[in-house]
Amino acid sequence: MASIKVISRLSSRRVIYAAILGDLLIGLTKLTAASWTGSSSLLSEGVHSIVDTGNGFLLLYGLHRAAVRPDIEHPLGYGREIYFWSFVVAVLLFAFGAGVSLYQGILHVLNPEPIQHIAASYVVLGISALFDGTTWWLALRNFRGKRRYSEIVDAIRESKDPPSFMVLFEDSAALAGILVAFTGIFLSVHLDLPVLDGAGFIAIGLILGVTAWLLAKETKSLLIGERADPSIVDSILHVAAQIDGVTHANGVLTVHLAPQEILVALSLEFADELRTPEIEAKVIELERCVRLSHPEIVAVFVKPQSPEGFRETAARRFGKLLDR
Repeated sequence: MASIKVISRLSSRRVIYAAILGDLLIGLTKLTAASWTGSSSLLSEGVHSIVDTGNGFLLLYGLHRAAVRPDIEHPLGYGREIYFWSFVVAVLLFAFGAGVSLYQGILHVLNPEPIQHIAASYVVLGISALFDGTTWWLALRNFRGKRRYSEIVDAIRESKDPPSFMVLFEDSAALAGILVAFTGIFLSVHLDLPVLDGAGFIAIGLILGVTAWLLAKETKSLLIGERADPSIVDSILHVAAQIDGVTHANGVLTVHLAPQEILVALSLEFADELRTPEIEAKVIELERCVRLSHPEIVAVFVKPQSPEGFRETAARRFGKLLDR
């Protein structure tokens, strides 16, 4: 499991590195072409690519900070830094990507200008599609793993690792933006309506806004704290019930501190005849067995409690019995 964790992180980093390089080259190319051709859509796409470049560096910084070892001030570690910086990426994509695109789009709709050097615009968009398509495919292959394509949407909802799907989201938005930019340029030229190029600018801003909202929605939930996968919860309860001296595993609370770091709080009823030193030994055994089954669990807290006491506590906090 530990080796899988390392491989997964390395794969995510490689995808981010590829995305940063591609976005930087594409962004500079688009901005140069936009200043030459006067295309609003190309300018919007250039801003989007530069924003994506900065976002890639923020994701790398988040991965670096999340790996810092726990200290006295942060005894549970810095794992949630990756969730924080992922949320910052979503906010920046909305503010600088969608916001700037919408603003510039409105300006160009109000004051439309004909596009110059149309062939150059098409060449730049084609090159951009090639680079963005390559990084999109790498991100999709890295995130998909052995899943079926039909499972990808659900996998994104259930994922606890934002960098693994954020590049996929951003590159999907980039490819959609390229298609819109091409359409805007084509229609503005063939219909002799320069205003349509500005309209394409606005459409790209809306695409980026929706993408940013989806990313913020997914990362906000993780930043607040999401429970572990139900299969892990069931496994923990099963392991606890097998410990000699545990008469009943009442329930468990779990929360992700990072993609591969889980905090566990267990409510257990121990046999009445057990003395304090024996209960301590059982807790140590339980922690060892749980971590052996799930190395991603970094801390286990056990509360000796009767089933009735657990139900009362759960009812006060959640309004119902918490059994998983």
